[in-house]
Amino acid sequence: MSRLILTDFQPLAHPTVLLRIVRLPLAPGRVADFLNLFRASEDLIRQQPGCRHLELWQDADDPHTYCTYSHWDDAAALDAYRRSALFGQVWPATKRLLAAPALAFSAVRAGAGQ
Repeated sequence: MSRLILTDFQPLAHPTVLLRIVRLPLAPGRVADFLNLFRASEDLIRQQPGCRHLELWQDADDPHTYCTYSHWDDAAALDAYRRSALFGQVWPATKRLLAAPALAFSAVRAGAGQ
């Protein structure tokens, strides 16, 4: 089973932030292409309204699998990004580099907003 190692965990500053994790199993020969794409777009993604944080993680057991880890103000902010021209460029380019479908999920802190 694959696992991620968190080395510098910090609690979220805002309790109702939406966490988004996207697991990207890359084709072995496409890792460098993905890293170039991520580096070219990461600051633009961070500048999207409602994006509070974005990191890239590499799977500890599979060097061809990466995860994006981001914080968004809420689901509406994430959805607005997913409708943006930037996402329309970055996501199709990323999908072409995958060996298998991406796995994405969102989470909020238990009890947040309740």
